[in-house]
Amino acid sequence: MKRCLVVTGGGDCPGLNAVIRAIVKRAAQEKNWEIVGSIEAFNGVLKEPTEVVILDEERVSGIHYQGGTIIQTTNKGGPFAWPVKNKDGSWSAVDRSDEMLRKLQYMGIEAVINIGGDGSQRISQKLSEKGCNIIGVPKTIDNDLTATDSTFGFQTAVQIATEAVDKLVTTAASHNRVLILEVMGRYAGWIALNAAVAGGAEICLLPEFPYDINKVLEHVNKRFERDRGFVNIVIAEGARAIGKDYSTLSQQEIGYENRMLGGVANLLMNELKEAGCEHSIRTTVLGHLQRGGVPTAYDRVLATQFGVKAFEMVIKQEYGRMVSYRHPEITSVSLEEALQKPNLVEPDTALMKTAKGIGIHFGN
Repeated sequence: MKRCLVVTGGGDCPGLNAVIRAIVKRAAQEKNWEIVGSIEAFNGVLKEPTEVVILDEERVSGIHYQGGTIIQTTNKGGPFAWPVKNKDGSWSAVDRSDEMLRKLQYMGIEAVINIGGDGSQRISQKLSEKGCNIIGVPKTIDNDLTATDSTFGFQTAVQIATEAVDKLVTTAASHNRVLILEVMGRYAGWIALNAAVAGGAEICLLPEFPYDINKVLEHVNKRFERDRGFVNIVIAEGARAIGKDYSTLSQQEIGYENRMLGGVANLLMNELKEAGCEHSIRTTVLGHLQRGGVPTAYDRVLATQFGVKAFEMVIKQEYGRMVSYRHPEITSVSLEEALQKPNLVEPDTALMKTAKGIGIHFGN
């Protein structure tokens, strides 16, 4: 019996369970493959005792509509940066990748499917360079990978953000207020842009285009007459004013290497007040509401397509590659190509032209 290890790494994302289910159900048709899940990304393999589970059809039955991941996930630690506490109480990171590869060989793992975003796929690439038979599956609500037309979880995040804009529009109008909605996306503005267009926001501030607070205030004021009016602003967590750094939150979690973006909604509110805004302002931060819950039908379908494709790549031994959606085909690209550059909002992208065409202001 051959064994394939499945890993979910990075932030959780609607559709992860649909991928896992698809891999297991496709593998079951081959009769000679066993699927094993590592708990909390590669940490399950690295821990002592090892934390892995057998994934069979019974275990994955009905999980395709559930949020999160049944094998859990983490964005801390990993084979190349395992946190170790020093004698003086400080922490350092050690490379345990060679040890992990020996352990995978001892466990009889012939192939690895790593489901995750850019950080996870960089781990995939490093492991591939060390001889690991690995395949990547792109996962991110940020939709910031250029090698695929879309990633599962993104549409669900956009839907949740759009529903928030819908609700805030009514309360903004009722109270003659400026309402600011902060959404996720890190350094890519796709969630914010789509939610602003779908929800009818008047202002959208994106990481790709630093804003001029005076121009933002000017547009806000145009929406009011004799103190009556309202404005809805969607701001991505990675947005920033011209000449300013990204807004970050302090965090003390051991092994967490990414900058924790956030706080831009309140920052923007204070910037508007300092610039002279006299209107009532309220902020809403969606945070992890965008990551959880039931995936949309679109994301379930895409995730299922990715899972089936990933295991068929295992059968064909197409290692060192990442599953990719290039409409209308589910295909694959090399891990190197997948990580060449992020997918960011460009000024001339079709949706930007649409947004400008309906009068959305971008603060620049």
